[in-house]
Amino acid sequence: MIQASLFGPDPDAGSVKPAGDQPETMRVLIVVKAAPNPSQAYGETVCVAALRLDLEHQGWIRLYPINFRELDQPNKFRKYDIVSLRARPARADPRYESWRPVITSVTTVGHLDGWRRRRRWIDDYLGDTACGLLAQVRQAPPARSLGAVRAKDVDDLIIERHPGWSAEEQAKIDAYVSQLDLLDHAPRTALQAPRFKAWYRYRCEARSCPGHRQGLLDWEFVAHQRKLTDRTDAEAASELRNRWLGQMCAADRETVLFVGNQAKRQHVFSVLGLFYPRR
Repeated sequence: MIQASLFGPDPDAGSVKPAGDQPETMRVLIVVKAAPNPSQAYGETVCVAALRLDLEHQGWIRLYPINFRELDQPNKFRKYDIVSLRARPARADPRYESWRPVITSVTTVGHLDGWRRRRRWIDDYLGDTACGLLAQVRQAPPARSLGAVRAKDVDDLIIERHPGWSAEEQAKIDAYVSQLDLLDHAPRTALQAPRFKAWYRYRCEARSCPGHRQGLLDWEFVAHQRKLTDRTDAEAASELRNRWLGQMCAADRETVLFVGNQAKRQHVFSVLGLFYPRR
């Protein structure tokens, strides 16, 4: 049975990556699975954000790249799974939370059901504001790049038609599909662009917050769209708004946004996932 620590972790602990490239064994709680991106080598890659559960190394961690096509079915983990794995510091990424997982080491060892069990771990990380994270990055990059932000209020979810992959992204997909691999037993499939993209407009709990407009990159938002292929654009967008705004951000929900920034544009934060237990 997993027990939470008696004292909350320091969110900024481990702000320097360890020396060397030897993989570390770790146990993490998955809280974010971002939408997949095109990859020439793998077809698609996913960025995962998690909380380390090892008492000597608590804090945020970003695991990238993860190719879910390579994972065995029992270990295709989901949000709020507890996962054991080995990972190396990502030297090409200046953000100190970024690590490269050893895919063959990934093992799912448990799952946290229900908001009550999950929030025992999430509550320790709820001191962030979007304004504060952005100020730190602007003042002294690379600062912390992942956080859990309470939304004081969520004004809107803006939904637009996705324009399709960029020329660079499409080139990666085409290169992957055309590659020959002796281990492939079926034709390679191309990653399809999502039907919609979306942005949240919200205010965080910073006293003078001017408001934020941040893209929604949650895997589940894309998966939800896949279930609406028989609906018109207007009908699908309405159902998405009802779920992702009307329900998850309702007045009776304590809406927390898991946010993260970009490696090349560290001042740009996006909403990677939501935590929304009843108040």
